Amino acid sequence: MISRRILLAGGAAAAIAVALARPREFSGGHSAYFANLNTMLHNEGIDRPVLLIDLDRLDRNIDRLVASARTGTPRNYRIAVKSVPTPGLVDYIASRAATNSGMVFDRPFLEDMARLRPRSDLLLGKPMPVAAAATFYDHVPGAFDPSRQLQWLIDSDARLAQYLELAQDRRLRMRINLEIDVGLHRGGYADPAALAGALQTIADHPELLIFSGFMGYDGHLLGLPGFLADGEASKVKQRYGAFVDVLRRRFPQFAGTPLTFNGAGSPSFRYHESGSPLNDISVGSALLKPAHYDLPLIADFEPSAFIATPVLKRGASNGIPTMEWLGGPMVTWDRNTTDMLFTYGGNWLAEPLSPTGVRPAGLYTSSNQEGYYAAKGVALAVDDFLFLRPTQSEAVLLQFGDLLGVRGSTVEQRWPVLTVGL
Repeated sequence: MISRRILLAGGAAAAIAVALARPREFSGGHSAYFANLNTMLHNEGIDRPVLLIDLDRLDRNIDRLVASARTGTPRNYRIAVKSVPTPGLVDYIASRAATNSGMVFDRPFLEDMARLRPRSDLLLGKPMPVAAAATFYDHVPGAFDPSRQLQWLIDSDARLAQYLELAQDRRLRMRINLEIDVGLHRGGYADPAALAGALQTIADHPELLIFSGFMGYDGHLLGLPGFLADGEASKVKQRYGAFVDVLRRRFPQFAGTPLTFNGAGSPSFRYHESGSPLNDISVGSALLKPAHYDLPLIADFEPSAFIATPVLKRGASNGIPTMEWLGGPMVTWDRNTTDMLFTYGGNWLAEPLSPTGVRPAGLYTSSNQEGYYAAKGVALAVDDFLFLRPTQSEAVLLQFGDLLGVRGSTVEQRWPVLTVGL
């Protein structure tokens, strides 16, 4: 028979375990940093969700990136436009980083950048259907010269044949950059031997095709466990170098012109500070550092982009509709569910950041009025702003109209975003 002492001890242990498992309550308001932004937005009369970019933090991130690009054998820095999709922001980064190079991933973005930054050197970041190239040549801005300033990315002999036919039909000279697989299997030419046909085609048509280099993206190192990523990074550089070696041995005629050996990405550019064949790196997201890029390799970079959205409603949480009786036990167990608040807009690729303790209420996921739980002690009133941190930059930055560049307590810049339609 179990003794009374054992039963009491077991009950006490169970009570302690339950107490320890109970969620800790988060209360309080914005930190001084976000309280300042909240006040600034009120003073500016902002009445809708906006995306803010902290220019002081951005400046420091740009400087860190430029310092990395200059470490070891210098590499040209190329702005990944999809990650900072507004000409004004691209101009700002380009000025501080002293670069005219950009990487574009969509035909509408290409057209905008060629028109708005006509001195840019542009490289496509993905192979485009030949129809996109044909459409671009229908409306080339007068000050932009594609034969000198644009590199089309080609990933296969079949696509190269399509582009050659376009060049023949339109009497164009097209710069061709070949996409290579550096071991992460995102596409492109699988090994150096596979390049022979494409390079020979380019060599046979010098009046139409200009070989401009290689692009081998390795940002997917981000998806590997850290202990594997470090070892794979050295192999990536070796594989890239093998492509360059074959080019120089078998097609020395291309060595007489400047070539772009592009690679890297926000998660991986620092792997190329030594022993790398790259002379050109593309980086965008690291400058804003959304949550997806909380990585050891760029731990010193600072988050610089935030969503701010007004709180429209706040009241007591009544539990789950049709099961309101659960409201009391739910709040007793987790006081962070005491109140429910609804914001202007929502369902973004973003995580609540300030005040601490606000978290999504899954039942009320909405792009119109997102629902969030909060403890009674969270100081966030109706018309105050909830701040969220994007998990990525690309598509998120295109959802808010003009981006606001802020410095201290001032909105210093208002940047329209790039065209997303056809």
